[in-house]
Amino acid sequence: MSIYEIVIIGVALAMDAFAVSVADGISEPRMRMRKQFGIAFAFGGFQFLMPIVGYVCGSAFSFLVEKIAPYLSFALLAFLGGKMIFDYFAETLSRDRAHSIKQPLSPSGRGGLTAGKLSAQAVATSIDALAVGVALLAQEQTGGLPAHFAVCALVIGMVTFFISGIAVTLGKKAGGRITDEANLAGGLVLVGIGLKLLLEGIL
Repeated sequence: MSIYEIVIIGVALAMDAFAVSVADGISEPRMRMRKQFGIAFAFGGFQFLMPIVGYVCGSAFSFLVEKIAPYLSFALLAFLGGKMIFDYFAETLSRDRAHSIKQPLSPSGRGGLTAGKLSAQAVATSIDALAVGVALLAQEQTGGLPAHFAVCALVIGMVTFFISGIAVTLGKKAGGRITDEANLAGGLVLVGIGLKLLLEGIL
């Protein structure tokens, strides 16, 4: 696994945060830059912390992780990617049904974005990164990690920070269906990287 693949994983993981950030921007088109920075920092911060938590928890089973590292990496990334792909089609179906009865779905809901809502969003969109932390541990066991696991987690967090900040701006200006396609693309990327790691481990 290269540092470029860590960045790509970060981008894929950030797609949920991207979608929610766009929705936040849509719900508050006059949002101040300070609040926009806070949203990006919250998403990026949790996306940095969750892989570390997953890594630490997985370390308790490092003896087992080492034996099944390629398969574990593939299973985790393929599961996360598959979930994103499934969510894309489920969301598309929900939108189609809502439009058919003339009740379009609102991605952002009503009311302002409070600190509590933002914290809930940040946690919800970073849960998947727990599994990535275990995948990082698996790669470290086989010598396939390009840097210290904390550095890899920091890269993932920084990627999410920048993507979320941009997403809020997009939401303020436009919004739209791009959030769905972003999740589909992210899912396909995670499955692809997982398959690559599996083949490298076998061959």
